[in-house]
Amino acid sequence: MAKIVVVTSGKGGVGKTTTSASFATGLAKRGYKTVVIDFDVGLRNLDLIMGCERRVVYDFVNVINNEARLQQALIRDKELENLYILPASQTRDKDALTDEGVERVMDELAEEFDYIICDSPAGIERGAMLAMYYADEAIIVTNPEISSVRDSDRIIGMLDSKTKKVEQKEGRIRKHLCITRFNPERAAREEMLSIEDISQDILRVPTLGVIPECPTVLQASNEGKPVILYEDTKAGHAYDDLVARFLGEERPFRYITAQPKGWLARLFGG
Repeated sequence: MAKIVVVTSGKGGVGKTTTSASFATGLAKRGYKTVVIDFDVGLRNLDLIMGCERRVVYDFVNVINNEARLQQALIRDKELENLYILPASQTRDKDALTDEGVERVMDELAEEFDYIICDSPAGIERGAMLAMYYADEAIIVTNPEISSVRDSDRIIGMLDSKTKKVEQKEGRIRKHLCITRFNPERAAREEMLSIEDISQDILRVPTLGVIPECPTVLQASNEGKPVILYEDTKAGHAYDDLVARFLGEERPFRYITAQPKGWLARLFGG
């Protein structure tokens, strides 16, 4: 039986699609047959980050409207044979996703895949509600800004009340936290929230991954490759650790403590 994981956030621009791409890629690298679905109707970011935008012929909405079969819309990843992408539609109609259509696609995917990753739009629009409705687990993505964290708190309320599992009295879905763009030096100077502030004091959700500020994230986006494939970089390491922890492996957190300054830097106030 497939496990459905929604990657969501309360605020846009925090690295949610970047996280979805790396998370799905990491699962596929470990041998799990994985599909990642773009629920953000109208934008189409996921296929750009995955480097398959030129291969899009049919999309999620085409399948829901019975204009194409699911197998026609699924795009196989260029590097990993067991990773597939179901791209979003560029329609302006935010209500193009229907309850019945999404349920039918989910049921069909569950017969073939080990993991279904739902890349949700930010906030509480219809696409976001449908992305989380069928989820077994959720990864909540936030950066260390107070506005982003507060918006994530609202999403947690939705995850606790608006999912199929809750409606059918099967309990609440398991939640994980992914903190992006973390800079331990700035956190130490109290210029951004600390991991403890976000995870323990405000959201009360266990931290699955901490992704450091890293130029590789922009490079990966420009090159159309998931960050996790940049294996010799801090962000690549952090996403690989996130996937490993999700699968039950014990891994220490890296790049979360400020590096002590040398005596020259302290002398000259650097």
